[in-house]
Amino acid sequence: MAEARTAWHAELAWLGEPRERVLIEVEGDHIAAVTAGAEAPERAIKLAGLVLPGFANVHSHAFQRALRGRVEAASGGDFWGWRELMYRLAGGLDPETFQELAVAVYGEMALAGITAVGEFHYLHHAPGGTPYPDPNLMSRRLLEAARKAGIRITLLDACYLRGGLDGRPLAGPQQRFGDASAEAWAERVNALGEGPGMRLGAAVHSVRAVDEAGIRLVAGWAEGRGAPLHVHLSEQPSENADCLQATGLTPARLLERAGALGPGTTAVHATHASFDDIRLLGSAGGSVCLCPTTERALADGIGPARLLAAAGSRLCLGTDSHASIDVFEEARAVELDERLASGKRGHHEPARLLEAATVNGMRALGWEAGSLEPGMLADFIAVDLGSVRTAGASAAQIVFAAGAADVTDVVVGGKAVVSEGRHLELGDVGGLLRSAVSRAAGPPSIPPPT
Repeated sequence: MAEARTAWHAELAWLGEPRERVLIEVEGDHIAAVTAGAEAPERAIKLAGLVLPGFANVHSHAFQRALRGRVEAASGGDFWGWRELMYRLAGGLDPETFQELAVAVYGEMALAGITAVGEFHYLHHAPGGTPYPDPNLMSRRLLEAARKAGIRITLLDACYLRGGLDGRPLAGPQQRFGDASAEAWAERVNALGEGPGMRLGAAVHSVRAVDEAGIRLVAGWAEGRGAPLHVHLSEQPSENADCLQATGLTPARLLERAGALGPGTTAVHATHASFDDIRLLGSAGGSVCLCPTTERALADGIGPARLLAAAGSRLCLGTDSHASIDVFEEARAVELDERLASGKRGHHEPARLLEAATVNGMRALGWEAGSLEPGMLADFIAVDLGSVRTAGASAAQIVFAAGAADVTDVVVGGKAVVSEGRHLELGDVGGLLRSAVSRAAGPPSIPPPT
């Protein structure tokens, strides 16, 4: 017996361009039919505004959300100073607090129109590096958090073996990140398996953290399973310099030699990739994930997005440290930051920015989603076109006007997760975040009156 269809009717929907009166019919958790110019059947659920495919947040470290608005007041500093503050946070998280924070963060993502997240996960073990009785306990807490928040997750389990390219051992909070070897990493990850709404992928934290033999093993693990492979790449100039000194190669060339560049690879950041690296990444046929709000928050620099795309890399987007969870902002920042760097406008068309936010990102995470067409997962969102931010804007250029607050409805697998701006399961996500961040990082400091 055929499964009954659910019908959703959009007054305006993105089918490569805005189209009016679009009927989206869903069977199970997939789109069965899409018809533009259709009147709404009596049984249809009506969606006002502009309906877009659900967003993919390709690069997330959920626990780092607890640092937002807390580490910005110190003068000076750089990525490496921020990293020490991040390590301090990571060192004190227990499994319960970790899950509580992740539920709230994924709830914030759902409200922002994110229907799938790539969680680049390396906080594996107890303080000191001792495995929990279940070595994948922290991973399972993330999977449960995504389930509660109603979004899909690709768990990008990160291999992290050493403290730097000089081979020094992990120390302090870093000990929580490391497995005894790449083989031990694979044995642990193999015990995870997959389930509904979840995909399992692999990550090489960076060329700093994994030696070449380890990179080769992780890449082979991913290739053998058809799983995504993600890696932080050339986020900092010192990473490039250290890699050249230690190996004679750039990080991208080292990955190539280790067999870790291919269509299933996503390089995260690539901010300081050389021209040769850019050509190499493009010829590999993979993706590059840009995280502009984090890259500017950490003073990392402006990545060569236009050159990467022109070389053949598929651009996608992540919110990384969660300085902001707003995919509209990440998307337009790709263009706006490049305008700052170049003094010119018009590097990335609005439609290409939406592709980065949707179908390109879903591909990088291993999901058949990101466009409103039959056979794709029924993940879509509605955006208010009459808010104080969007009123008067062209629907074709909505990426330059809308923000996360303009997302009114979110559907994942044909089921409503957010309706009229409210998370149907979690309710007060702001309250959950206040509680979780306070538990993870302590109450916010309030300066004394002057």
